[in-house]
Amino acid sequence: MRNAEIKPFFFQAGKRAVLLLHGFTGSSSDVRMLGRYLEKRGYTCHAPHYKGHGVPPEQLIETSPADWWEDVVKGYETLKEAGYDEIAVVGLSLGGVFSLKLSLVQPVKGIVTMCSPMTMRTTDKMFQGVLKYAKDYKRFEGKEDTQIEQEVEAIRGHGMPSLPQLQQLVADVRNELDMVYAPILVIQSKNDEIIDPHSAHTIYEEVESLNKQIKWFEHSGHVITLDKEKQVLHETVYEFLQSLDWENA
Repeated sequence: MRNAEIKPFFFQAGKRAVLLLHGFTGSSSDVRMLGRYLEKRGYTCHAPHYKGHGVPPEQLIETSPADWWEDVVKGYETLKEAGYDEIAVVGLSLGGVFSLKLSLVQPVKGIVTMCSPMTMRTTDKMFQGVLKYAKDYKRFEGKEDTQIEQEVEAIRGHGMPSLPQLQQLVADVRNELDMVYAPILVIQSKNDEIIDPHSAHTIYEEVESLNKQIKWFEHSGHVITLDKEKQVLHETVYEFLQSLDWENA
């Protein structure tokens, strides 16, 4: 059992804080390298896990977007309680959707969305992603193929009842984009195999932020934080954060 390796992180550095949010079926490992990069440049970085993520998939299918949102809010509050008053939020995929949602209810210095959907695929397609996560997780645990197939079939039979709520969450955030005023950087890979890249245009065009930028990556897939252009991604996010109006040096 090696799943103990996947944990939330809290890298304390300077007074400027960044909340890093992973995607659906992802974990803090998807944003860890970005967190380390920013930490070395003086940014405190915290990446929580959503309930049911980074743990056996049997737990994931029992959770819902309401649970995950609660963990996003807790992540923000963790930074506030630790004394960080200025917080930017950076999210991958669903994490970017949550970043936009968070800016509607809490003060944030800036927002970065990375490959974030504004339309969701069918629940059947989404469930295929859950099953892939299940297989990958069980391989990570070191289980035999026969056992993996049996356990994944049990998950297939159970389903994930909350997936329509995930579709609704994305639709609700999209409908409120014109209430987003924080500075924003929209990042999207052109070879995204999971979401419609046009979502990036939707975010960029519909937010009301006076300071807004969009950046396209030519050679990356959906999990852009771990792909071949990750170094340029790190630099792009850092430059955007540096451009914000921080009170703390």
